[in-house]
Amino acid sequence: MSPKRREMHFGVFVLGTGNHSAGWRYDDIIALNITALTHLAYAAAPAFVSRGAGTIINLASVVGISPETLNGVYGASKAYVLALSHSLQHELGAKGVRIQAVLPGATATEIWDKAGLPVKNLPASIVMSPEDMVDAALVGLDQGELVTIPSLHDGDEWTRFEAARRALSKRFGNAAPAPRYRIGAPASADRAGRA
Repeated sequence: MSPKRREMHFGVFVLGTGNHSAGWRYDDIIALNITALTHLAYAAAPAFVSRGAGTIINLASVVGISPETLNGVYGASKAYVLALSHSLQHELGAKGVRIQAVLPGATATEIWDKAGLPVKNLPASIVMSPEDMVDAALVGLDQGELVTIPSLHDGDEWTRFEAARRALSKRFGNAAPAPRYRIGAPASADRAGRA
């Protein structure tokens, strides 16, 4: 066990789970990756805010940004984990609470066997050991990463992706639909003319 893992103490919540398959009921995936995670995060946050310190680590997955890779409900639930983490960073960051989303790729755990796809059947080149994943996640936390993707070798790729996402989100607020939808004069123009 690495020294980093032994240093973990109350004040750090690691939320989320590993991989799931069609063998899991969709309600179970939602209950675990969305409902339970949300309740735990919001249960811990007030105490952390009152202390002015604390860390919440949300375990998402690379399928949260690549949902077509696995089961749709699983991918969507992990996208939720990432979205909630971004929101919590915005809400709690200035109050001394650190939020990290960890997006592992394939990790060598027993969950693959339970899902009916033994990990030994995956290409060894894409499967990370749980120990390496956890160590990388904790180093990412120490480095101040808000999102840690242990298997992504070029961290600048995530930085560019995130910058593009944030730039795009600044262009969502428009009263009129985009011209490519060719709806003619938007209803908002009619309302403005009558005012």
